[in-house]
Amino acid sequence: MKPISQTDLILNPDGSVYHLHLLPGDISDLIILVGDPGRVSQVSAHFDSVELKKSNREFETHTGSYRRKRITVISTGIGTDNIDIVLNELDALVNVDLEQRLERSSHRCLNLVRLGTSGALHADIVPGAQIIARVAGGFDGLYHFYDDPWGYNMEELAISFMETTGWEKKLADPYFINGSDYLFQLLSGPGMVSGITMSTPGFYAPQVRSIRLAPVDRELVPKMASFRYRGMRINNFEMESSALYALASLMGHRAITICVAIANRISLEFLDDYHPAVDELIIHVLNKLTQDA
Repeated sequence: MKPISQTDLILNPDGSVYHLHLLPGDISDLIILVGDPGRVSQVSAHFDSVELKKSNREFETHTGSYRRKRITVISTGIGTDNIDIVLNELDALVNVDLEQRLERSSHRCLNLVRLGTSGALHADIVPGAQIIARVAGGFDGLYHFYDDPWGYNMEELAISFMETTGWEKKLADPYFINGSDYLFQLLSGPGMVSGITMSTPGFYAPQVRSIRLAPVDRELVPKMASFRYRGMRINNFEMESSALYALASLMGHRAITICVAIANRISLEFLDDYHPAVDELIIHVLNKLTQDA
């Protein structure tokens, strides 16, 4: 087996992975991902103890214990491009011998739970509601840069969506990936909204917002709201889950996203103080992840 090159797998002088600045022993198999670096402390404030804190750029990492289980929380920053960095480097930490630059013979599976905020696409999803993504769809195109011999993209769903919305040919083809059934069943709770979450490569035109520049399809939100596939609807917009689900699937990890709806794009309601709603979600997830501790 040929070693992975220094330009494909970049390491810092201390042997840590390039962007995250983490060493293999720094992380748990249970990892909570948040976008905002400030939300890392909001999660770790609930830990019984914190053993490690590291940060570089937008990537803040805390590892500690909750109910005697070791848990890591990492901020990814905004966007699927950042998820590309985080997932590849986390996978390298557990599935590559960094000294030898060789893939390990035994595979280690990470449980990755993204906790985020999002905009709801249906009037019946009130701000503050929790939305769990059974499927993540992506407008970002990142998945298409990876070889996928297993066919994780739900092509029938993607084709149906493009036909229903009259998808612009000049845009990247949307893709749709299933989340982890294990984590979906473990973390689903009463009152949670489930279905499809859509990730976009931007906050403004890709989510049909307009300040001075017009989006290419002003009617995309109602088109998405009316779309149905095998009883599922598209519930919300956010900016990371499509890449998370795609890369986790390709690498053999488990991933799920749960978002708090802080805005409703139909009723135009906005939750000004969403910190308590996010904290409620954090506590729910921590308790579920450690229920057998």
